[in-house]
This record gives sequence, C-alpha cells and structure tokens, in this order.
Amino acid sequence: MTTLAEALGYPAEASLLIVSCDELGVSHANNIGVYGAIREGIGKVGGLVIPAPWAREAASRYRGEDIGVHLTLNAEYDLYRWGSITHCLFLLDGDGGFPRTVDDLWDHADTDEVHRECRAQIERAIYWGFDVSHLSSHLGALGFRPEFFDVALDLAVEFGLPLRLPDATAERQWGFPFRSLAAEEGVLSPDRVVEVAAHQSTRRVFDHLLGNITPGVTEVVLRPAVDTAELRAVAPDWAARVADHDLTMDADSRRSLTARAGVHLIGYREIRDLQRQRRPQQA
Repeated sequence: MTTLAEALGYPAEASLLIVSCDELGVSHANNIGVYGAIREGIGKVGGLVIPAPWAREAASRYRGEDIGVHLTLNAEYDLYRWGSITHCLFLLDGDGGFPRTVDDLWDHADTDEVHRECRAQIERAIYWGFDVSHLSSHLGALGFRPEFFDVALDLAVEFGLPLRLPDATAERQWGFPFRSLAAEEGVLSPDRVVEVAAHQSTRRVFDHLLGNITPGVTEVVLRPAVDTAELRAVAPDWAARVADHDLTMDADSRRSLTARAGVHLIGYREIRDLQRQRRPQQA
C-alpha cells in the first residue's frame, strides 16, 4: 500500500514534518506571530480563526501563505468573546458568544447549524482572498462525536481539502473509525499530529519529536504570538504562545536540527494538491 509520503513523491522511509501555526486572527499578537513564523521562521502553515476579532486584519496581511481554516465553534476565554458569523442563536451562550466549552457546544448545537456556520467560515476565507489549504478544528470540537465529525468530513469533501486528524490510536478514544471514514471519502490527513500543551516546554517537545520522528507525515501544532500587553490581557497561557514564537523564529538552529534528523519540512498545499489530483471533480 502506497504511503502518504510516497504519494507525495518521497521515499517510503522519509520523515516529513508540517510545522503548523494556529489561531491566526485571534489577536494582533497572534497575527504578527503566525505570519512572522511562516515568513521568517520554520513555520510552514497557518490556521485562521474566521470569527475571531482580528481575522479581517489577518486577511489584510495575507501574501499567499499556506493557510487553512481552523473551524471554530467555541470562544474559550472568559472576557474575550467572539461568536457565530451566521448569527445562529443555537451556537451562542448567554452573553452572545460561542460556548466556552466543547461539552456545552455539544449539549446545545444543532448539526445543521454547525454545518451552515462552518461552511460560511470557509466561504468567508475564500472571499477574503485566502487560497485555503486545509481544515482543522478549534479545541477539537468537530471530533469525538460522529455527527460533528461528519460535518467536518462533508466540508473537506465538498471543498477538496485535507483534514487534520489524530493518528489511528485515537480511534478507541473517539469511539469510531474516523480515519477509515476519511480515507473512504478520499480525504487526506497527516499520519500523526503532535500538539504542545501550555504546561509543556515547546523546545523540549520539539527537540524530542525531531530525535524520535518516525517515517511518514507528522504535524506539530504551535500557537505563536509576540509578547504584548494585548496578549497578556487576552490569553492566560500567553507565555506558552510566546515560547512557541521564540522556537519558530530560532530558524537557523531548528533548520539545522531538522536537517541532521533527516526531516523534510512541507506544508499542507502539497497534500491538498494530491487529494485534488486523485479526485479531479472537486474544485
């Protein structure tokens, strides 16, 4: 069976790494951090939060970078709020923003409204001029429950976009074979995803990943932002975001490490183009 790495034109034993920089649009500090990481650092991909307050400003800075839509149905901060761009009341909590927790979303959201909202977010990104490269899910809200996963999968098929998914070991936790379902629809995903938690050392996790990376396509997800008063006021985990930014901007040493580890840095566009080549009827 041909591996994703082989389908992308690499040897079967090759180790490919996507360095993703999520939460573009959440704050001005995030916009500077994500674009800086991609343009000047080792970042390869960005994830845009369309409903967030600084998304339009992120669009004004766009220069053709590899950017996906980070489908968003939650606003997790207590005092910093955003909500549905389709103005759906079933997707809002008592103060007019998205639910703060995924459980609250799952308890009240209607899947038809979720589909309408997520589709509108992709369409808005395209309207703003983004060459959308992939889909991901903020806080994993479109995972774990089959009816919500189906929304993400339907949109990935409709728009011809790869979908970020955990590796198959998470299928027991999710309770259904999400990777098999995606594969049946021709939707591609990296072989494994590594997310750096706020309490972890970004450098330690990244260096351990490089030292132990296995063949295939691995995605590491960061949330780089520059250190500003705005970021400190908005994000309780601001220090972790600044650490992510510092790592991505330490470009020379990180590129040296990836080279020594025999790792090839790639983006999502290569995967998207492969997916669309296999299903040419998709736009």
